[in-house]
Parts: sequence; structure tokens; C-alpha cells
Amino acid sequence: MEDRVVITGLGVCAPNGTGLKEFTESLEKGISGISFQPDLADLNFGCQIAGKPTVDNDLLKNYFSDLQLKDLKASGLVYGVIAGMDAWNDAGLTRAEREQPEWDNGVMFGTGVSGVDKFRDSVYLIDDKNVRRLGSTTVIQTMASGISAYLGGILGAGNQVTTNSSACTTGTESILMAFERIKYGKAKRILAGSTSDSGPYVWGGFDAMRILPRKYNDNPTQASRPMSATAAGFVPGSGAGALVLESLDSALKRNAHIYAEVLGGHINSGGQTGEGSMTAPNSEAVQRCIKQAMKDANVQPTAIDSINGHLTATTKDSLEIENWSKALERKGVDFPYVNSFKSLFGHCLSAAGSIECIGAVLQFQENKIFGNINCEDIHPSIASLIAQNKIPQKTIDFAPEITAKASFGFGDVNACVIFKRYKK
Repeated sequence: MEDRVVITGLGVCAPNGTGLKEFTESLEKGISGISFQPDLADLNFGCQIAGKPTVDNDLLKNYFSDLQLKDLKASGLVYGVIAGMDAWNDAGLTRAEREQPEWDNGVMFGTGVSGVDKFRDSVYLIDDKNVRRLGSTTVIQTMASGISAYLGGILGAGNQVTTNSSACTTGTESILMAFERIKYGKAKRILAGSTSDSGPYVWGGFDAMRILPRKYNDNPTQASRPMSATAAGFVPGSGAGALVLESLDSALKRNAHIYAEVLGGHINSGGQTGEGSMTAPNSEAVQRCIKQAMKDANVQPTAIDSINGHLTATTKDSLEIENWSKALERKGVDFPYVNSFKSLFGHCLSAAGSIECIGAVLQFQENKIFGNINCEDIHPSIASLIAQNKIPQKTIDFAPEITAKASFGFGDVNACVIFKRYKK
């Protein structure tokens, strides 16, 4: 027997808001979290802007002890713990206090890299003959699974505790992995999400590839332009998003608040074949991912009334919209409402999927479709497929029933999840 899976907790540490209240307000009002970064200017980056969460020492003390904060430089770990613990608390769940693990609770929390600044500083301060001086906290801050291990320990999770890593699809993939484990009765509650470090050592490679916008250093909030004819590349971002997925039976027994239901989804790869490559999507695989997600969720294309796309503000935005149109067999005024939150906080890399999934789910609660900014000049290829009113420039009053959210990542990997408004 398969269990229905719902979302009962949300937590976010994003460039345009740490905490659900601030994040929701920013999405609704179109408040950007992209800003000028002096350290990037000092290093002569072409793109000197980024989306970086605001986290001060007073906030950190709510999540870490003074001892834990000592020499803590792994920004991704910090963001992930903040988002993860906020989501767990938002779900009305408590931290572990028993000596025995909570066998029904798990953690699936992804990342791309971890503790880059910590490792850089450690290596910079020593030489090859003194490697043992890396420090005792280096391991937890730099190993990929450090974030899931850290959260798993706080929660006393006795179910699967793991870290996944699939570039830009990481966060959406972690949600689908958790969904399947709960669906088939192997867990009751899983904290799912993803995180990404900040800083020049994370963003430098992208700047070297010249795929970041270079003409907006004096006007940061206008730089991220998904679906725009003047899109000039993606703005790098960072942060973390976390969602508590839970079996419907468990949620009802706890009388938990339910944000939405997860109906299903699909994960695949284009195999870097055909038009697919390390950096370009295989359209056949993208369309198949969307179609298989709908099949798994048992919904018809006509039932989807909103899409939260990957849409990074690159030349591939037009191709993504074309793939959506072909997969759904819908266009013009029949095309669902579509938005891209990257216009507000940039591309948060491995954290993108989870942060954006939270935004998509919040639309059910707010009975709104959050607006797109910086795409007044919709790309002609996109305009030929979608009616202009289906790309709202500002937040509109519309209560979505079924939302499709997709992430398409480096390495030609894809993930699509289908969310539904929960009704008793």
C-alpha cells in the first residue's frame, strides 16, 4: 500500500529573506536579494554582484553554540542548518531528546560543494609538511555529507541520513528521493533540502566561463532577467531551502499544518547525447522528464495551472519554454502561468531547487502567483509560445491547484516534481 505524502514544514535562508515571513514578503512584493559584492570587485571579477543571504552573529546564536561557532567558515553548512531547523520547528516537531534514534525520521539534504572557504583558509595557512594542522573541524565543514550528518545528529534521525549532489537539480532531487521513501512506507518524516556555499571560490569558475552578466555591477537588482530579450547570463547565488515531507497519516495524527501534497515526479538524464552536453540540455530528455512526472503524479497536462521553471536568464530560457510547451502540448493563452524566482535572488546553484520549491509551495498558501521582475521585454521566441499575461510582471491573485516545478542541471540532468493544493 502506498502512502500519500504531504509537506508540513518549510525553512529558508535565501538572498532575499531568511525565514518564511521575510522570504514570502519578498516574493510577493518583488524585492530582490541581489547586491554588489565588494570582495568580487577587489578580485577583479567581471561580474561583481551576487545573491547572498544576510546572516549575522545574533541569528547564528539561535542555531549554534559558542563552541560550534568557533572557526566555523562553511557558509553552506550554516545556511543548511538554519533552513533545516526552521523547517523542523515549523512542522511542530521537536529535537531528539531520547537515547534511542527516531527510526521513522530521516534527512536527505544535498549540496554541490561544502566548506570551500574553510578548506582554502586551512590549506593557505599551512604547508605540505603540516597537513595535520588543518584543524579538527575541517572534516565536518568540508565533507559533502557534513550537512546531512549535522542535521541528522540534531534530530536524532534513525532513518536514512544522506547527502545527494546533482548540480542545479540537487534540491528538487532530494525532495523526490524523500517522497519515494515515504510513499513506499520506508519512513514517516524526512527533512529534505539543499544548500550552497557563498563566495569567490564557488563563483570564480562561472565568472571565468563568462556566463555571468558583466554590465550590471552598478545596477544589481536589474541583472537577473529570466525570459527577457536582454538576458545576459545568470547571477550567482547561495543559500538553503528545507522542507519536511511526511506521510499524510502521520501528519493527520499530529494535526499538523499541511502546506501542499506531493503527487509525484521524475528524475532523468539526457546522457549528454544529441544536443545535450555538460552545459546544454537534451530536449528529448527534458520533455520526457516532464511527461513522466505527470504520469507518476497521475495528472493530465491540462490540470497544471502554474509552472515554476528552471529559467536561469541565459539563451537556454527560450528552449526550456519550448520544451514545456511540447511536453504539455499547450501554448498561447492555454499555457499555464509561469515564473522564475531567479529574477529575485539569482541562481543558487545546488540550493536553487529547494529554495524555489518553497516559493512554489507558498503560492498555495498565499493564493497568488508571484511575479517575475526584469522581463518587461519578453524574448520574442518565448512571446510566440506564451500569452504575455501568463508571464505576470507582478504578483497576481490566482489560487493555483497543481504546480509543476522543474530543475535542469549541469551534466544534462533533470528533475520535475508535481505539487498539489491539499484539501481535507
